[in-house]
Amino acid sequence: MSAPVGIDELLERVRAAYTRVDAQEAYAAASAGALLVDIRYQALRDRDGLIPGALVVERNELEWRLDPTGSHRAAEATSHDLRVVVICNEGYASSLAAASLHALGLHRATDLTGGFQAWKSAGLPVVAGEGPAAAPPHP
Repeated sequence: MSAPVGIDELLERVRAAYTRVDAQEAYAAASAGALLVDIRYQALRDRDGLIPGALVVERNELEWRLDPTGSHRAAEATSHDLRVVVICNEGYASSLAAASLHALGLHRATDLTGGFQAWKSAGLPVVAGEGPAAAPPHP
């Protein structure tokens, strides 16, 4: 049995498996067809706003919505080759989420360093919290 791993070490390990992107790189990726996925919970989206065009999928639904072979997938989850940039509030939960997507075979998944707050601080587009509707929950 292996020794327990703390969250800081776990984050370091999962982040070593892929290249993270900064806000400008995420914006460029989206412009080139990448899917931005906002996993923040409703209260943060209401408080801080939304990234126009980002798919809103709360963290507990992410794997079901992005598995291209899943019965509850979002329409945008078209292929294991899909470039996905996961965005949480500050760039921690999104790293674990990106690692989970890698485990599902989404080998081009990454996350935004600094999360939504970095996006907003970079002056990139944000709309009021009542933007696009969240993906409906699976049954």
